[in-house]
Amino acid sequence: MCYSALVHAEIRKLERTLGVRIDPDWYVEEFWTKKGKDAAKRRKMPRALEREALALAPAPVAAAIRAADQAEIDQLTRLVFAQRKRVADAERALQVRETKKARDDVRIGTNKVEAALRRLDELRTPPAQPGLGRIYPGYWCPVVIKEAGRYVARLMRYQCRLPDWTEAIERKYPGTYNARRDNLEKSWGRVFGHGHGVMVAGAFYEHVDRGGQDQVLEFRPSDGRDLIAACLWTRTTEADGSELYSFAAITDEPPPEVAAAGHDRCIVPIKAEHLDAWLSPDAGNLSAMHAILDDRDRPYYEHREAA
Repeated sequence: MCYSALVHAEIRKLERTLGVRIDPDWYVEEFWTKKGKDAAKRRKMPRALEREALALAPAPVAAAIRAADQAEIDQLTRLVFAQRKRVADAERALQVRETKKARDDVRIGTNKVEAALRRLDELRTPPAQPGLGRIYPGYWCPVVIKEAGRYVARLMRYQCRLPDWTEAIERKYPGTYNARRDNLEKSWGRVFGHGHGVMVAGAFYEHVDRGGQDQVLEFRPSDGRDLIAACLWTRTTEADGSELYSFAAITDEPPPEVAAAGHDRCIVPIKAEHLDAWLSPDAGNLSAMHAILDDRDRPYYEHREAA
């Protein structure tokens, strides 16, 4: 399964690559002023996307973003202090007597400190690759769709909520960040042929078994091309009446080099000449949609162990 991808978060890149037009006021208002100002409720996303929103934002919203940044920095700083104390106390206890609780405190506290320090580094420094960011299930990123005859980018969560699902049902089926090609007309029958989108990605990541050890590999086109990954998306209503945009990446059988590296799935990059047809699906002609997925872009994927 494609559990992670390196996506283009920079909207100017989307404009150049796909001819997408985005209203910066909508982009920032939708994402930040409604749910982004409270650090405790902050949506997960690549830091590159947060930086871009800050650059585009009008002064009042930019101030709110900076305030959210500082609130999260303060929260993480307190967490680091508390967890370091937890680890130090547990290490002293272990010098007296070995206990499972003390061992767990050292392990859990150390992991929490490392994760907090990584996030603090993200918040304080620019991303190494402007416009790029790695997403995981539950993260938000721009997905290109077609509305009223024009391409637009909507910020969507990388885990699709199927039609008529509630949040409680969704929790029972956490794997809907990928839509298997062989299941599009079954489990995804109310989305395939209706809600089609794409995300622009430079690479994707997969778990593979290497001699009994789990490793994460990065797969990237050898010629450096961008992948226009086929997606399915929905718009559902939350309990508070707000709208949730969410999506899944379509996956299929892997090309030989991905299979040889140890993985059995791969995202489906479509060709640029099929973009308009893919984003204008006809539920009465699903064979045409399958034909686009069959006539996919076919780069050669190099792989390496992910950092």
